Amino acid sequence: MYNKGLLIYNGHAGSLTPELLGTALSILSLALSELNVRRTDQPGEAQQLCKELGEQYDVVYILGGDGTVHECINGLALLDHPPVIGVLPGGTCNDFSRALMMPQQMAKAAEVLNERYTRTIDIGTVNGQYFTNFYGIGLIAETSQNINPDLKGAFGKISYFLSTLQTVRTAEPFTFHLTHDEGESDGEAIMIYVANGRFLGTNPLPFPASSLEDGLLDVLIIREAGLPLLRELVSRKTEEVWNPQYSNIDYIRTTKATLTTAQPMPADMDGEIYLETPAELGVLSGKLTFLIGEPVADIQ
Repeated sequence: MYNKGLLIYNGHAGSLTPELLGTALSILSLALSELNVRRTDQPGEAQQLCKELGEQYDVVYILGGDGTVHECINGLALLDHPPVIGVLPGGTCNDFSRALMMPQQMAKAAEVLNERYTRTIDIGTVNGQYFTNFYGIGLIAETSQNINPDLKGAFGKISYFLSTLQTVRTAEPFTFHLTHDEGESDGEAIMIYVANGRFLGTNPLPFPASSLEDGLLDVLIIREAGLPLLRELVSRKTEEVWNPQYSNIDYIRTTKATLTTAQPMPADMDGEIYLETPAELGVLSGKLTFLIGEPVADIQ
């Protein structure tokens, strides 16, 4: 039973309004004896709150986008006894909450969290940090750096696609070397995408439904020949069948990987850029338990 809860919300979340916040609080409080609320405004604040306060609560709710979730997880993953975690969609894309099968309407998401279906899932690791959805270099990091903050606030996820189209025109290949469970991969690429989740820019990726709990990372290496397929991939609206093993995109599933590049390159983790290559990547399994949108029996 969860009696004591903490809700952390990003005061600058892309789609959050006082009305939506009030809706979430009114619904979540029905299932708890105590619900405390903390607003964050500065980078790193959510991570510090989770690290300092997380073990005092039975459940921590994260209301924000993928960046807010990223910060909180980097605090909660450090705890010996982390609380159960619930994610409410309050950002631009909310890709990780989609991977958890959460509704994207605030009231419905809060109601589903109160149903208390849980799932212990994988978290990606890189150079002592954690990511929930993805780690990427090349085109995806350039895209994040090119996003106009004002455009993002006004147009939401559309800004990601506008930025992608602008970046693709000038994408430069880079030299890389990747060691993984299957051996080694090297050469030139325009993007390397290491996924733990199953969505990118609100669009489903062709990874197994069990990818959040299989102890594996899904790695896509996009060389120049794979660029048309990448455009097709990020513009898909449904979860169509597509096997990247039979395309111009290299697809690798691995428990760990070492990635080096000829020059240090900025890396994007869940939309946040603060690390560079080289990278030691892995999987943290069995550590964090999340509230999900469906009972486990229905998704296995």
